[in-house]
Amino acid sequence: MQGSPKIIAALNVLLANELAAMDQYFIHSRMYHDWGLHKLFARIDHEFDDEKGHASALIERIIFLGGTPDMSKRDAIHVGQDVPAMLQSDLNVEYTVQKLLKQTMALCEQEQDYVTRNMLQGLLDDTENDHAHWLEQQLRLIKLLGLANYLQSQL
Repeated sequence: MQGSPKIIAALNVLLANELAAMDQYFIHSRMYHDWGLHKLFARIDHEFDDEKGHASALIERIIFLGGTPDMSKRDAIHVGQDVPAMLQSDLNVEYTVQKLLKQTMALCEQEQDYVTRNMLQGLLDDTENDHAHWLEQQLRLIKLLGLANYLQSQL
């Protein structure tokens, strides 16, 4: 099937962001593991897997629409040097992806590609209701409990 070149281009932009998120989660998860923060490691490693799934869905859709997935581009990643910075960096990535998903969904509606729009809705649900919400909770917990108590809870 030949899809809209505009949608294929927008999906490739999303792919670059999902790949960057995947790389960032991968690095952060391994840092948490090295530091002995096993709960954070498990959660962020799960997020890494989710981002791989998002990237896979985008790749499959781009191919279906007759495009070529661009795996050579990635947005910049921001590796934090401590837990609050890592969580904030991950949250910033989710906010960027959330904005791009909404823009691409609006484009899909303009181009009347409702199947792609619905696929993106699933990614948006993950991004807003799972990833970003959980990261916001963690940053709030650090403020409420203090960093030392929060870190102790993550051992």
